[in-house]
Amino acid sequence: MTKKQTTNAESPSFEHAIGELEQLVAQMEGGAMPLEAALAAYQRGSDLVKLCGSQLDKVEQQVKVLEGQMLKPISVDAMN
Repeated sequence: MTKKQTTNAESPSFEHAIGELEQLVAQMEGGAMPLEAALAAYQRGSDLVKLCGSQLDKVEQQVKVLEGQMLKPISVDAMN
């Protein structure tokens, strides 16, 4: 396992996960990876995509809560 990879017990930050995913894609696109390494990279990439999706879903829910608390319709009377 390289320094950039984390174990399944640790959850990398969104930014770290995206960076690792970009690195994996670049390595795979290079075409010099042995088949077994490419399969392992694909599996890791799939895990990172799921992690990022989950983190984005959580943030989206938090934004919806904030919008519900902060963004209220402005009444016409308040503008006069």
